[in-house]
Amino acid sequence: MGLFDIFKKKKQEEPVEAEAPQSAQPEDATAKTDSSANQEPEASVAADETVTVNQAVVEQGTDGAEEAVADEEDSLTLPEDNTDGNQVAEKNQTNEQSIDETERYAESEVVESNETVVDDEVKHTEAAEDKTESATDDNEQAVYEKGLTQSRKGFASRFNKFLANFRSVDEEFFEDLEDTLIGADLGFDLAIKISDQVREEAKLENLKSKEDIRELIIRLMVESYEEQGKGEEQNMHFAPAGQPTVVLFVGVNGVGKTTTVGKMAQRYKDQGKKIMLAAADTFRAGAVKQLQEWGERAKVPVVTGPEKADPSSVVYQAVERAKAEQVDMLFVDTAGRLQNNVNLMQELAKMNRVVKKVLPDAPQEVLLVLDATTGQNALQQAKLFKDSSEVTGLVLTKMDGTAKGGIVFAIRDQLHLPVKWIGFGEKASDLRVFSAEDFVYGLFKDLVKS
Repeated sequence: MGLFDIFKKKKQEEPVEAEAPQSAQPEDATAKTDSSANQEPEASVAADETVTVNQAVVEQGTDGAEEAVADEEDSLTLPEDNTDGNQVAEKNQTNEQSIDETERYAESEVVESNETVVDDEVKHTEAAEDKTESATDDNEQAVYEKGLTQSRKGFASRFNKFLANFRSVDEEFFEDLEDTLIGADLGFDLAIKISDQVREEAKLENLKSKEDIRELIIRLMVESYEEQGKGEEQNMHFAPAGQPTVVLFVGVNGVGKTTTVGKMAQRYKDQGKKIMLAAADTFRAGAVKQLQEWGERAKVPVVTGPEKADPSSVVYQAVERAKAEQVDMLFVDTAGRLQNNVNLMQELAKMNRVVKKVLPDAPQEVLLVLDATTGQNALQQAKLFKDSSEVTGLVLTKMDGTAKGGIVFAIRDQLHLPVKWIGFGEKASDLRVFSAEDFVYGLFKDLVKS
């Protein structure tokens, strides 16, 4: 089954949400009201009964009130014996204290009951939020859909605007299609290629409706992406048992390289692996401290050197330690800028040689970190690093912050480098193994009908 067929199958399996009548009151709302009524404290019921009695007294009328006052004056006439009067006064005072204590007790019961209800509601809400977050983390497709929201809306906006002016499949249509695809970061070459394929297929199948044309464009994009990815090594490579797996992270400054190292360290640490980090970006102010903070957060050691030290010396020290301490994985954060590109690439090549002196089969991975929000600049960076170093895969960061997303298609079409990881946010759990199926579905789900 092809990638587009999988996408269509997921669309067909989407749950259909039934609209409830607006006039009907939701059952859970009624239940909540009934529940709240049943949870009224007993003190409140007693208070309501007291109010009812008082109202009845008031409603007796003026005549009844005068009789009640007269009776009360008679009952309060003190006997001549002062001793008996003192006893009556003490008894009245005792009754008043008892009444005050009863009222205070009832009020405290109401307050405590209300506080208990509030505490229970807060705990219930927090538990529900934790459960929802946990379920979201476990559902890869849901993570992709949420992370690709901006890209999906951006694609939909561009295509809807393009198709709004659709009248017929003519030359003006194909010119607009090329502009739309280029604007979505697919790049010039891939945009022309897709446009030519649409031209042939539309003529062959005699497609004229807007919906058929829309689905054809998406299908050809997905099929092209799948075709260009044949033979790619999507999975991570690991060292033989007993040796540390060395992963170099390369890329220009500002793409999220150090943050990616920290996130991946946390991910593999949670899997039970013994992790070590190497702070080889010794030239950028704050890079070493930033990596140390990630190390503290993940509770993994970080190998550092003196300020402005030779990055390769730090790498050599880290590889030696990783081998001696039987570390499972060593992640190396490298420099992103050294005066000019020639010096940077020479430094990265030097690090590779240093690693191989200690571990001939390492590094197992050289991951190029790219900022997805930079679009075609990311593509140019990928070309530069691929030509100068042995890049084995890509990490696309800040994918949740771009309204385009077509850069994934352009990279595979022009460079044939696999995207192995994709980042959707700041949390360690936001770094995910790249899934082409979830990516395609998360990007195009609003554009193609079931």
